[in-house]
Amino acid sequence: MHKSKVCSDCIRTSLNGITITTSEVASPSDLSIIEKYFKGLEDLSNTNVSPRLPQSKFYLKILGIPYYNPTKPGIGVPLNPITNSQVEDILSKTEIFHNITLALRPRVIKASRNSDMSVIRMDIWDSQNGTNAKTLINHSFNFGQHIATIRGTYMNPGVPQCRKCWKWGHTTFACRAHGVKCPKCNGPHAIEYHRNLAWCCKGNDKLNPPRFATKQGEPCPHNFKCANCKGDHQADDPKCSFWKHRFNRD
Repeated sequence: MHKSKVCSDCIRTSLNGITITTSEVASPSDLSIIEKYFKGLEDLSNTNVSPRLPQSKFYLKILGIPYYNPTKPGIGVPLNPITNSQVEDILSKTEIFHNITLALRPRVIKASRNSDMSVIRMDIWDSQNGTNAKTLINHSFNFGQHIATIRGTYMNPGVPQCRKCWKWGHTTFACRAHGVKCPKCNGPHAIEYHRNLAWCCKGNDKLNPPRFATKQGEPCPHNFKCANCKGDHQADDPKCSFWKHRFNRD
């Protein structure tokens, strides 16, 4: 019969399950006692009970990995960057990551504009004292034919996109534009007024052939104009090349 000195001050339900407030930090044996107790309850006998300590997010980066997949040098040979899926596949086969829970998919970033090396950012869930993160930091492992090294880093929220002019590199509060821009057509109006004010939805009888106005109540059927890459999508569309590289300032 296992015993514990940990006392429970409060037990309450939450969005993520059941929250138990204890007198001190629970040890693995304490968590085992809690698990057995709840599994013994009739209402939870068929429920997957897995008690754990509160978790925090820790930020790591992996260095020493080329940005491009290995290719034979030659004129016109395409350079294909390594992908998130390739990184995930190698990490899943590496022993030191077997008990690591990723908070986000690994993000492959070019070390600099003219570099052929990458920086892979990896956010993990860990206990509040960072037990797993401390184990990983400064650890090296084989990444294909290369030796990769794990370092600690700070949170990287990515490059901000202004919600006023829809350009990248500054926040909405720091925007110097005189007026708001539409993310659909880059016109001088807010998105909610696009249907009423955008040139593409207005009729023009003087054109040859004439352009008919979009019928009232119907969405704009025209191609959008991204303010950044000039593509036929909204400025905040995930398929935009700027959005895909929002974690790479270069």
